[in-house]
Amino acid sequence: MLANLLPNVQWETMWAATVETLYMTGMAVAATFVLGVVLGLLLFLTAKGNLWENRLANTVIAAFVNIFRSIPFIILIILLIPFTKWLVGTMLGANAALPALIIGAAPFYARMVEIALREIDKGVIEAAQAMGASTWTIIWKVLLPESLPALVSGITVTAVSLVGYTAMAGVVGAGGLGNLAYLEGFQRSHNDVTFVATVLVLVIVFVIQWIGDIVTSKIDKR
Repeated sequence: MLANLLPNVQWETMWAATVETLYMTGMAVAATFVLGVVLGLLLFLTAKGNLWENRLANTVIAAFVNIFRSIPFIILIILLIPFTKWLVGTMLGANAALPALIIGAAPFYARMVEIALREIDKGVIEAAQAMGASTWTIIWKVLLPESLPALVSGITVTAVSLVGYTAMAGVVGAGGLGNLAYLEGFQRSHNDVTFVATVLVLVIVFVIQWIGDIVTSKIDKR
């Protein structure tokens, strides 16, 4: 019955493309979380009135974040082709998509981290300073724990965006469901392939959002 409804869908190929999409998303989310938190902390700490106040450093970091956050992802992939070839050795395959995915998403998440940190009550930070806490202690014991629900919520939103980014990366040969939907679905007019790939992308997005909402509700003590 299913074969009659979806005659052009090769389920082994579809499963392999799904695994590639999950791999690209998972690796990119992990790297984006680390880089985004680092950049977000630097943006917050070097801002006026904060622990590492430094106007020049803040301006440089903010410019980097704003530039890469503003470039449309499909253009960013093309711009990074020479860098990707140098780093990975090829512009094809799931690994080749990772540099563009991470560079495209980390600045976006960094701004979300900065916003989360700005929402922390200044009194909590001042109290920690009054008790003689070092900057690193304040970061690990105050800033990150206090902002954790917002950080998890932000990385959930970013992960959902990254699933869409992997689909765009697939159009230029990165593999995954986007690549399958474009080559097997669009170019060969196999609408059933495009439909199934789209449904699987939606399922991945819904699962990510569901997990993110659960984790956020568990750690949010407010």
